[in-house]
Amino acid sequence: MPNRLHLHLLSDSTGETLETIAKAALAQFEGAEVIRHFWPMVRSQQHLDRIMADIAANPGLVLFTLVNAETRVKLEERCRALGLPFVPALDAVTDALESALGQHPQARPGRQHAMDAAYFARVDAIHYTIAHDDGVGWENWEEADIVLAGVSRSSKTPTSIYLANRGYKVANIPIVVESPPPSVLFGLKHPFVVGLTTAPERLVQVRRNRLLSLGQSPETSYVDDERVARDSVALIIVRPITRAADAPLCSCLADSTSALVAESLKGWGYEVHTGIGKTGVVGVLRNGSSPRTLGIRADMDALPIIENTGASYTSQHAGCMHACGH
Repeated sequence: MPNRLHLHLLSDSTGETLETIAKAALAQFEGAEVIRHFWPMVRSQQHLDRIMADIAANPGLVLFTLVNAETRVKLEERCRALGLPFVPALDAVTDALESALGQHPQARPGRQHAMDAAYFARVDAIHYTIAHDDGVGWENWEEADIVLAGVSRSSKTPTSIYLANRGYKVANIPIVVESPPPSVLFGLKHPFVVGLTTAPERLVQVRRNRLLSLGQSPETSYVDDERVARDSVALIIVRPITRAADAPLCSCLADSTSALVAESLKGWGYEVHTGIGKTGVVGVLRNGSSPRTLGIRADMDALPIIENTGASYTSQHAGCMHACGH
């Protein structure tokens, strides 16, 4: 069994598809020493000749996606002459689709990278997402498809960029206990608002690694267990309020809201006590050995008031408004 393999990847376009296929297949072979030779934009006989010289010097497996019949035939002939195995990566899929659709393939390289309407929509989404990172441009959040909320280092930006590359306009906002998010977050109509969460222990590890990468001390309040637990509480409070903001219920009648809060807290591992004053909910998060306790109170019921604010998050229940009497 060979202990080293030269893998030659030839494509007449960017080669992104071929590289993804090879990476997925190689993941099934642990400990394999594979030297990859990447050859994109192979569209001429002269280019193929130069590549074949390197293939001959480093014989191995040839994996290709070439739609031009002439270039493909030349490659296969040269591989046979050298006694090298070759695999057309997309042939089986293309043949199956041809049979199922009753159409012949177009044989045009790089068609998946065409600059069509979807391409420009994706570019527009990327521009929007970059311009609305980390709470910037909150005045335009209603234009977003998705709004991500999360504490520091909960992967808001990477997730936003990933989604933008798939055509979604994404804004993200950091949740900080000392600095509440803009009130517009709770009244958004068009975007899908998502809270990103993670275990406090994992958050401490990620934050500590971030500080080390910046050459800073890994022992600061930023990674303090109590501070991280407090940050986690901030996000947990945001989620149920966001979902119940436009449908308040008066005191002692907020059974559905109470159930939503309890469900959310349980989902994050809190010790939950319900039925406090009929609809009250208490969540307890035990962390560390400190004798100190942090208490956060949030109103989830409403008062019998007719709301005439005209705000986007105006109550949908007539004569019932989210308001505090304290």
